[in-house]
Amino acid sequence: MKIMYLTTELIIGFFLLFIIVKFVGKKIINQITPFTFIASIVMGELLGNAVYDHQIGTFYVIYSITLWGSLLFIVEYLGQKYLMFRGIFEGKPSALIKNGIVDREELKKNRMNINQLQSLLRQSETFSIREVAFCYLEANGSISVLKKTKYQKTTQEDFNMPAKPVYVPVTLIRDGKVLWDELKDLNFDEFWLKTQLTSQDISDYKNVFLAEWLEGDGLFVQKK
Repeated sequence: MKIMYLTTELIIGFFLLFIIVKFVGKKIINQITPFTFIASIVMGELLGNAVYDHQIGTFYVIYSITLWGSLLFIVEYLGQKYLMFRGIFEGKPSALIKNGIVDREELKKNRMNINQLQSLLRQSETFSIREVAFCYLEANGSISVLKKTKYQKTTQEDFNMPAKPVYVPVTLIRDGKVLWDELKDLNFDEFWLKTQLTSQDISDYKNVFLAEWLEGDGLFVQKK
């Protein structure tokens, strides 16, 4: 009976969470704001406690998760509809560096010190504050950095070079298995694939760990 009880509640909880994530949106997965971060934790706790507490019936599992999901949906709806609610629930980015100057007051407001700021900058491939023109602390705790002009990466436009088309790499073989749908989308066939592999001294798909096609760069193959 305990196994059947647990199985029933897990199945119900699984599909309820699936439905809620579909309705509320992907933000709860990425935890874009502090609210969605806390909401996802509470939702997991609600399901976990309900499933393993035998005194709580299936009705209470459905009720608690449905109510919490409804509240999340209402909050998301209000945030999309009204700017006032959006500011309350999602928060606003804080400018930690303005025109190359660290704003100490903003650091204090966000309970941060200079060491933590430098650590976040290094994680964004910025190893000196002197490189930064503006730095914003986003609602989810990450930072957005705009570097000073002389520290910005050069682009084709800087050298007046003509723009080149951009292509997405496509995986054709993964762990010895051919992804036929991907091959078909590229208008290639099995003969073409075998020819490409033979040119790299590979006779069997099973010997390929990864094969990736990129327009203009050809087929990259890594053997097992």
